[in-house]
Amino acid sequence: MSLPPLDGLTVLDFSHALAGPYCTMLMAAYGARVIKVESPDGGDIGRAWGPPFQGPDASFFIGLNSGKQSITVNLKSLEGLELCRRLAAKADILVENFRPGTMSRLNLGYENLVAANPRLIYVSISGYGQTGPRRMEPAMDLIVQASSGLISVTGTPDGEIARCGHSVADITAGMFALTGALMAIEARHKTGCGQFVDVSMLDSLVSAMASNYAGFLGSGTIPKPMGTAFATIVPYRAFACADREIVLAVASEKLWLAFCQAIGRHDLAADERFGSNPLRVKHREILEQQLAASFREKPAAHWVQTLQRGGVPVALVRNFEEVLTDQHSQQRELFPERQHQLAGPVRVTGLPMKFSATPGRIGEATPTLGQQTDQVLFDVLGLTSDALRELRSAGAIGAP
Repeated sequence: MSLPPLDGLTVLDFSHALAGPYCTMLMAAYGARVIKVESPDGGDIGRAWGPPFQGPDASFFIGLNSGKQSITVNLKSLEGLELCRRLAAKADILVENFRPGTMSRLNLGYENLVAANPRLIYVSISGYGQTGPRRMEPAMDLIVQASSGLISVTGTPDGEIARCGHSVADITAGMFALTGALMAIEARHKTGCGQFVDVSMLDSLVSAMASNYAGFLGSGTIPKPMGTAFATIVPYRAFACADREIVLAVASEKLWLAFCQAIGRHDLAADERFGSNPLRVKHREILEQQLAASFREKPAAHWVQTLQRGGVPVALVRNFEEVLTDQHSQQRELFPERQHQLAGPVRVTGLPMKFSATPGRIGEATPTLGQQTDQVLFDVLGLTSDALRELRSAGAIGAP
């Protein structure tokens, strides 16, 4: 079997919470050596984001840090800072998500490290970016969901807004951070030099909402919450059946005719008010009321089977347990089990990208705080046992 695509890359990970750890978790899964730098007094704040806990760490942390190596370094110590600079000189990629300027004040900014390692790719993730009048504002996922405009279109048609059900601003920034790092790697193949990569949660989320903003930029109409509905396609939303809800997406005229035939509503196909998607959007309320009445007559399983036979995109609104136990999820290895040295067997989310020639692999379970400190410092910097003892005596690194 070939080596995974990021094999041979060393990543120095100063990130915490979600956006950065998600990015570096993917790096680790696809072969990079990810050295997670944590404070000796508690480490990544995500370790405490529970309950639930599995062993000493929150399930939140376990789900985002598999395959990494944890070292504990005191960034308030001059010796600890010097140790980080030496590690950065050996790294391919550095990832951090402190507030802008924090790493520079520690003399760990890109400008501080590039002279010793011109090939370094330095990825900074922040709420609002390294420039602009809002750059120093504190940001968490909820804050950026609101400031990006996402929450203004997430909710019910009667105006009740809602947070997106997962931390989409963090995860999107993490994915763009990974994309940026890989683009910089490709550029380095050509130039021989690394570079600074500025990833903003706000920029990332606005970019991810390109289709939403395209509608606004084209019309000037400020969109409102629509529940599960979609502004420019009808029918495209959830419907309540006799027992539970389904969602369906009828996104073409061919699908519209197949949909009407599948549900036995030939009258809708013949109705001039619904003869094209723009007309269905115009008469959305009338059409959706008729469809809602039809779907309530029978259970969801009936409608899913009927519509799937007709080639219409449809799905049950499933809960997490249903996704976990689904045969398809199992075959796609979406929830692999790993052994944690303190918590025992734990499940994590699987690999999103499957490669035919250079597959990735979910690494060993999440490291305990500082678990690989001695190993990493020996492997990367060649530090002896005596040198490690001196660093511990100086308070530069945590206990083994």
